[in-house]
Amino acid sequence: MLYISMSQRELNKYDIIQRSLRKEITVQKASELLNLSERQIYRLRAKVREKGIQGLAHGSRGKPSNRRIPDKERQEIIKLLHRYYSDFKPTHASEKLDTNHGIKRDPKTIRQIMIDEGLWIPKKRKKPDYRCSRPRKEHYGEMEQFDGSYEHWFEDRAPRCCLLASIDDANNKITLAQFAQHEGIFPVFTFWYEYLLTHGKPRSIYLDRLRTYYNNILPEKDEEMLTQFQRAMRELGIEPIVAYSPQAKGRIENLFKTLQDRLIKELRLRNISDIKTANQFLKKEFIPWFNQKYGKEPLKKSNLHRKLTLKERKQLPAILSRQSQRVVQNDFTIRFNNKWYQLTKEQPVTVRPKDRVLIEERLDASLWIRLRGKYLNYQVLLTKPPRQQRQPWVIPASQTKERRSWKPPKDHPWRKPFIIKKPDISISLKT
Repeated sequence: MLYISMSQRELNKYDIIQRSLRKEITVQKASELLNLSERQIYRLRAKVREKGIQGLAHGSRGKPSNRRIPDKERQEIIKLLHRYYSDFKPTHASEKLDTNHGIKRDPKTIRQIMIDEGLWIPKKRKKPDYRCSRPRKEHYGEMEQFDGSYEHWFEDRAPRCCLLASIDDANNKITLAQFAQHEGIFPVFTFWYEYLLTHGKPRSIYLDRLRTYYNNILPEKDEEMLTQFQRAMRELGIEPIVAYSPQAKGRIENLFKTLQDRLIKELRLRNISDIKTANQFLKKEFIPWFNQKYGKEPLKKSNLHRKLTLKERKQLPAILSRQSQRVVQNDFTIRFNNKWYQLTKEQPVTVRPKDRVLIEERLDASLWIRLRGKYLNYQVLLTKPPRQQRQPWVIPASQTKERRSWKPPKDHPWRKPFIIKKPDISISLKT
């Protein structure tokens, strides 16, 4: 017995055709109800007389499609998917099959094969929360979205590390990406040192409220309470903008979502497991490919990046350094990080005890001490020299004279008793 699944629309069509055959309604009325021509109604009546309700079903129903992938090619795709791309997403797997194996098929076809093989489980989409999207900036360099992402980028081949990346808000292109051990101030300053030398100064940077970028405890308006990053951006004239939700800087979040899927697998295919090689791969291959595939044309062609002046290029190592204040001791020594530094006698500026100097820890691990815009000369002391103990004042024996004993005479006031004389007070009484 043959079972045919029919839709409600087809059942309604069959009912009207049956009524037409029983002459309950005319062919003209049936064509009006089904919105078909009378000629088509006559064809359907003939099919229903011959085959019954099966005559309304399409002739290809239940049969393999004429556009079906050949079984040999399908088995080859399944074999490659299980061997190399078992954890890839359908679109990424279809691109790799085309690039590496010359099999060009639609991602939806690959998706269905992966579902049939249990390599991909479709996810149910939840109803998203309503958020008003912010339009992109019009010019390249008007705003850079910057963030770091901790992930097992090398899987089990190397320890977990952080990827620092910046994406332009106008053209959706990665301007720079670097792997680092962590998202501390020195890796961040190293990132922006290369960025500024390569692209120039952007107008603004969109960031999250990580303590590296933003002081969450103390008021931001107090100049002494700014973070090292805020202080450096102020000196460079770049505006840092703080986001109060991940959705606010959604473009950099979407970038990391894509990279956590694709970049990890690209590094695996190339067997890259160290930060240095991975950074070279990012710069030479991955970023150009990503920008060509996902980049967009900005609304305006002007580039709003500002080039560094010659003075700014010279001062850039000092600006992108961790700065701390210390006090000059009375013996012209300075203590910093449990080390002692002795200021030399020859200095470009007058140094006095109790002066407050600025210490710069630069990216090349060098230490510079600055006072009133001048850099001081110093020497590193392994230990602080002990204070010189004062010698007691001793008169040489040759300079001393024999002292004679002296006794006061008998009538000397020292020998007389101490008597307090009371004043004579006389009171006269008048009668």
